[in-house]
Amino acid sequence: MVKVKIMKAISERNDEVAREIRENLKNLKITSINLISSPGSGKTTLIERTISLMKGKINFGVITGDLFTPLDAERVEKAGAIAFQLNTEGSCHLTAPMVKSALNEIQLSGINLLFIENVGNLVCPSVWDIGENYRVVILSVTEGSDKVEKYKTAFYGAGAVVISKIDLLEHCDFSLEKVKADLSAINPRASVFFLSAKTGQGMDSWCGYIERIACAS
Repeated sequence: MVKVKIMKAISERNDEVAREIRENLKNLKITSINLISSPGSGKTTLIERTISLMKGKINFGVITGDLFTPLDAERVEKAGAIAFQLNTEGSCHLTAPMVKSALNEIQLSGINLLFIENVGNLVCPSVWDIGENYRVVILSVTEGSDKVEKYKTAFYGAGAVVISKIDLLEHCDFSLEKVKADLSAINPRASVFFLSAKTGQGMDSWCGYIERIACAS
């Protein structure tokens, strides 16, 4: 019982900070996206390619969550965006207080869209509000087509789902039909994108989505 009460207190505080973040970003006219996926699905590569393709249209800021290294933030900076690395030192997800601490360190003036690259995990990040406006879940074809069914919580709350590394589809045991059917059953409202950040396939549609939600803020 004591542990349950402690977790409730932590969750309530997190949600309070998340609401504060959302209000502050709204006042600054910044749209925020929480990117959730398993490790190696291509989150950072997608961010890099999006920044490159939309240069001159949207100014990006990026908070990258990782266990220990600054590697992702370094890649994002090279791509041309303001970046801040959050190292959780073993924690499997970002929290709203973590994101707030990062926002205090970033020059937010001029940013239109903020990517928050969560720690690679389809379980823990799915139940934590970190102040985002939109939640996007990435699933690569190399992971298998059973993941939507197995990790329903992650996909249920997503505003969009990206099926990444589509250029590798013919080499993987991955059923697009199953994934489409599972998504339709779990979250029919989600926008779904099939793309390869490496080859550029499907990126036009994805960038159109980014531009629409950024302009809506």
